[in-house]
Amino acid sequence: MDASTKKTKAGVVFKSYFAFLLCIVYLLPFALVLINSFKRKVSIVKHPLELLDDKGMQFVNYANAVGKMSFGRSFGNSLFITVFSVLILVVFSSMAAYFLVRHAKWKASKITFSLMLASMAVPFQVVMIPLISIYGGKLHILNSRTTLVLMNFGFGVAMCTFMCHGFIKSNVPLALEEAATIDGCSPHAIFFLVVFPLLKPIISTIVILESMGFWNDYLLPSLVLGQRKLYTLPLAIRTFYGTFSNDYGNIMAGLVLSMLPIIVLYIFLQQYIIGGVVAGAVKS
Repeated sequence: MDASTKKTKAGVVFKSYFAFLLCIVYLLPFALVLINSFKRKVSIVKHPLELLDDKGMQFVNYANAVGKMSFGRSFGNSLFITVFSVLILVVFSSMAAYFLVRHAKWKASKITFSLMLASMAVPFQVVMIPLISIYGGKLHILNSRTTLVLMNFGFGVAMCTFMCHGFIKSNVPLALEEAATIDGCSPHAIFFLVVFPLLKPIISTIVILESMGFWNDYLLPSLVLGQRKLYTLPLAIRTFYGTFSNDYGNIMAGLVLSMLPIIVLYIFLQQYIIGGVVAGAVKS
């Protein structure tokens, strides 16, 4: 075995161990949350790294979490907001990207796409206070799940359109649309029957990324949803935070219950994420 081969193998081994170490560092907080969700508060505070509580596994934390945070209602709110936010984002962003790609020579298309890209550079915190002042103080349409869905769409449409724009431009041949036109398809039929099915990788990427963002979002829902009956799961977990003390066991159990649905979704769609991100990030 020559020196170059040994050097290559050593590099591969080093990268593998380094990646494994990063994986452990990244997963450690999640493992601690899971372990401590089965322990009493006193054990979490005194011995947070111990695997078991002195009095055994405390399944009562999960019972308390389900009851005190109204898990069923909060789960339904989170599901409603996430599903409809992602649904309208996928449909309208893909349609907008398709139109902008196929009419790229139009000045209006260039201006629209440029404005979308520019809007991605504006932090949410910059428009947060004016947004809530207008929607709450002037229009009085806060405390509504529909309002939150529309806000999610407004803040996410630029990024999703950008990703679909790059994917359509590089992966959807115009010849397919021309063939469909010859066969008598209308523009709407061409998009939904020919183009949209080809967007499966980038759509899957958008679904998982946006679902994770909407499901775990705390800041925007806390500003829009002031009524307890409208709380999403991140807001409901706030129930266990007191003025002078926090119920850590119940908090950990609530966090685990909140994470499970999005982890399941990620497992089913993970194979499309990398390919979709790379394909959608080409120069537009």
